[in-house]
Amino acid sequence: MKSKGDEKVKTYEAKGFREKFLGAGNPMHLLFKSNSDHFFCLKMEEIMQLQYPVPPSKHSCHTILFITSGTHIMKIGFEEHQTNANEIIVVPAGQIFSIENVNNKIIGFICQFHPDVLIGKYGNTEMLNDFDFLKIGGNPKISLSESNSRFIYNLFIRLQASYVESGITNFNIVQSYLMALFCEMNKNNVKIPKSGNASAVLSSKFKELIFAHIKINHEVNYYASLLNVTPNHLNKSVKSTTGKPATKWIDETILLEAKYLLFQTTLSISEIAMQVGHEDHSYFSRFFKKHEGITPIEYRKMIAKS
Repeated sequence: MKSKGDEKVKTYEAKGFREKFLGAGNPMHLLFKSNSDHFFCLKMEEIMQLQYPVPPSKHSCHTILFITSGTHIMKIGFEEHQTNANEIIVVPAGQIFSIENVNNKIIGFICQFHPDVLIGKYGNTEMLNDFDFLKIGGNPKISLSESNSRFIYNLFIRLQASYVESGITNFNIVQSYLMALFCEMNKNNVKIPKSGNASAVLSSKFKELIFAHIKINHEVNYYASLLNVTPNHLNKSVKSTTGKPATKWIDETILLEAKYLLFQTTLSISEIAMQVGHEDHSYFSRFFKKHEGITPIEYRKMIAKS
């Protein structure tokens, strides 16, 4: 028998997410095929009719939103992003996101696909390293040039047509369209250079590491050692690139993961403290209150009332 501490953290599959936030009886579910947990591409105006705000959540799939009209606002990690016409926002698989204010007056496309879809005849793990927007901690928002926007629009039309006609049965075509889409997105993406701006490269690697290791260690020294630099150099590089010191990024990541667990699980405060790397739940509660103004217990009660 599993103990309460072994409880799985809430990470949505595509169908589960739709049933939760569109409503189980919503006729829009008819637009989704049986294999849509692996891949789908549809017009946002057809399906983005959320009934409720989305609390801090994770998804097992990568999600790409291409806005052609209107404004979409969501939080990815602890940063809020406003996406307007001719812009793309990407939520990598496993990234915490939330939508506080529901806006259903948006036109564009939503494409969602499991990471496994990208590996096969036309894809491999090394190739995917070139696409920063698919990595947690990467740059999630892309502004498109007018000419590139038209080309990307046509790619989404083809992805949508492939899905409507056959779902993912024609796997090679879907994969080749996705790869073409990523390459076009990369033309406009503000990528972290592989050489040149050493501070930007270091900051990007640091952000990837804290998302992966936040349950293990909260010390700047630890991440500096993983990156083979001094703690002082890491702090200076991160602050010069992001405007926030490394310690701030670590604290915000702890808080984000804690909020997610408070929303999406019934784990006790002690268990949540352990999940975010605090063995002393009293210290965790003080840490949480210092940054949020209320205790974790009060935060959970506030969630229950909302």
